[in-house]
Amino acid sequence: MIFNTLLSSILLQLCLAPLGLAAPISTQTLDNSWQYGTGGGLLGLIVLILDIIVLIEVLKSSRTPLQKLVWCLVVFLFPVIGVIIYYLFSNRSAYQRGSGYESLA
Repeated sequence: MIFNTLLSSILLQLCLAPLGLAAPISTQTLDNSWQYGTGGGLLGLIVLILDIIVLIEVLKSSRTPLQKLVWCLVVFLFPVIGVIIYYLFSNRSAYQRGSGYESLA
């Protein structure tokens, strides 16, 4: 019971933390909202969402654990380039679980 409560509070904090860092508060100018760097901005939020989508897709695939680890590290260490490399070179259709229907005998 205590473990479930602790786990749910940690997951909630992890889900809400990126929202606090997504758009930096700037009192000087408002025309810098498309920045990508410290604080993120709108472009950083989009990259974060794409990275999470790729990580979920990799972890749900039928790859070996080593392949999953390598793809997750590539996407984690190189967020923008990693997503591009994954979509270009990952052969996603070969590793999808439950892709297509089984024929009835």
